[in-house]
Amino acid sequence: MSENCNHDCSSCGQNCADREAPQSFLAPANPGSRVKKVIGVVSGKGGVGKSLVTSMLASSMQKSGSQAAVLDADITGPSIPRMFGVNGKVLSDGVSMYPEKSEGGVKQISINLLLDNTDDPVVWRGPIIAGVVKQFWSETCWGDVDCMFVDMPPGTGDVPLTVFQSLPVDGIVVVTSPQDLVGMIVGKAVKMAEMMNIPVVGIVENMSYFECPDCGKKHFIFGDSHVEKLADQYGIDTVCRIPLKPEIAGLCDEGRIEELDAVWLAPLVDKIRS
Repeated sequence: MSENCNHDCSSCGQNCADREAPQSFLAPANPGSRVKKVIGVVSGKGGVGKSLVTSMLASSMQKSGSQAAVLDADITGPSIPRMFGVNGKVLSDGVSMYPEKSEGGVKQISINLLLDNTDDPVVWRGPIIAGVVKQFWSETCWGDVDCMFVDMPPGTGDVPLTVFQSLPVDGIVVVTSPQDLVGMIVGKAVKMAEMMNIPVVGIVENMSYFECPDCGKKHFIFGDSHVEKLADQYGIDTVCRIPLKPEIAGLCDEGRIEELDAVWLAPLVDKIRS
């Protein structure tokens, strides 16, 4: 506001109240998209199985009768198409892109569905990567989607911030593993979500234990679980644990994740659907 302002906006043609009002950073949805719910899948660090949890949640949601979709926001480390066995290329009509579908019907878009070779590295700076994520939202004709899962890169950098500010995120799922160090870093992701006023839907501990196929005894290979303590600390009421199973890794590598019955995530899927 100018020091010479006479409080008559018609005299200068500017509305100070509008200029000072909080600005929304939400990116516009594609005219052909009708997405009912957006859930971000986050982790404080890499290597805890965030993409695995994303694919399992989307597959479980699809099997439950809801139309699921995955926006792969991990631009430099995309793995969603591989897990679903999707090898096609995203099509465009010159105005919008159209997501690929898995055999089970999960819609998805990923940078690997746009590259000529899936092993080509994406060597881009943060602002460009963040812009691509917004394009995946605004320039993709998603059609009718009951729940979209956004697979985010680890940490609290450009892309998570872009997703939280630019997409209408309804909640996040935090992925962790049993180590104490990971638990400390999880706190950063949870606190970032709190800063952005986004609720935490649940927490998933991957590689939680190994169950002996002979005797059924559970072995905590990476140490005792701390997920309950983490959940209590941050007021998270839905906790799921995924065991270490060679079957899971095999299905991921073979692009057959949809064949997995992810019973461990049932409480979280039910909560997201409600």
